[in-house]
Amino acid sequence: MRGKKLTEDDISHVIQMAWEDRTSFETIQERTGLTEAQVIRLMRNELKPQSFILWRQRVKGRTTKHRALRSPEMKFHDRQIADHRRANC
Repeated sequence: MRGKKLTEDDISHVIQMAWEDRTSFETIQERTGLTEAQVIRLMRNELKPQSFILWRQRVKGRTTKHRALRSPEMKFHDRQIADHRRANC
């Protein structure tokens, strides 16, 4: 997705990963090339205003959305979760 226009499927996939609590912004960037700021911009443009507000409240400060903030006790691997979700698309 780097350097090209996102398709509707690409946008849907990014939105799905962004809503998933356990998929970090780092994983989204690895999969799509979009930085956290770009994901936020995409979400603002694609969601209804109230949905965007709810999403921002949900992810703001959420440690699971940033690998560096995660506790070592967290047992899940967000790349595997992203793989599982993508298979359903």
